[in-house]
Amino acid sequence: MFFSFLFATTNKHNICSKVRKCDLYSVFLFQFLLNFCVSSKPPAPLPPRVQAKPKSKISASRKLSLKILLLQRAMDELEQEKVNRDEEKVKYLSDKLPPLQITGLSMEELQKLCRQLHAKIDVVDEERYDFEAKVNKNNKDIHELKLKVQDLGGKFKKPALRKVRVSADEMMRALLGSKHKGSMDLRANLKSVKKEDIKQEKVISTEVGDWRKNVEAMSGMEGRKKMFDAAGGGQ
Repeated sequence: MFFSFLFATTNKHNICSKVRKCDLYSVFLFQFLLNFCVSSKPPAPLPPRVQAKPKSKISASRKLSLKILLLQRAMDELEQEKVNRDEEKVKYLSDKLPPLQITGLSMEELQKLCRQLHAKIDVVDEERYDFEAKVNKNNKDIHELKLKVQDLGGKFKKPALRKVRVSADEMMRALLGSKHKGSMDLRANLKSVKKEDIKQEKVISTEVGDWRKNVEAMSGMEGRKKMFDAAGGGQ
């Protein structure tokens, strides 16, 4: 309130001229208060406090006992569900298949009863076929949805593999350990062949490959004449 009244009654130059007579400490203090009063910036909000997570008051043994009780309850419910399912099955069969009373029936009545049973069997077969078709359709839809989920999730993406060069000795040493004593250097057992031997083999192969042409050229009278001339028979 004092500084606001001071700024309202006097200007800034008069204030500075009066303050020069004071010591250095009062000048710095007044300048700080002046800047603080002139600036109308609101104070920065404090950061929100991070609330610590409450520690669990249940001990480990208590948690284990609760898990055991839940599992036991689930097992009991499964057993009860199985019993209820069996009871419903027996009730359904008793409704659909009443006990037969064939004592004292004539031939016509027995034939009529057989026709009724066959008609019921046909109806049940139709219902069974419809249920199987629905189940197969649902299984197919489930399989297609699983494939779509796998494609979206990228489950079968192949990772980038790094090439590793491993020699035969290193591979056998990794498999057998200290039992591997011999050398698996296959190149050491290879036969060294010179270039001249390769050329000679090529020439021999070409000569052998032309044996049919030589036989055709030496056949007949002309061939015999060539052989006679080559042997020097004409001298």
